[in-house]
Amino acid sequence: MILIYTQRLQIIMNNKEFTSELADRLGYTTKDTTDLITSLLGQMTQELEKGNSISIQGFGAFEVKKKGEFISVNPVTNQRILFPPKLVLAYRPSNILKDKFK
Repeated sequence: MILIYTQRLQIIMNNKEFTSELADRLGYTTKDTTDLITSLLGQMTQELEKGNSISIQGFGAFEVKKKGEFISVNPVTNQRILFPPKLVLAYRPSNILKDKFK
């Protein structure tokens, strides 16, 4: 699902509206655009699952990083808890995109 937020975290466009807007801009049908988005996101997911990074010129890069294990303390019981390492998805915006928000 694609949601676009304003600064106040109000949803201004949901997945259906985004797909419809993109279809209008590209001159495709909504079904073709939905298929295109589904295919694109599916391919991106497959590449990330393989451990590959994805770079989109002018937008940014997605990569899977390994977050190391860490120990935390439960404030109520003072019990130490070991959290194992895990994989997390990281996004790094391109300089072009960063400049647009300055």
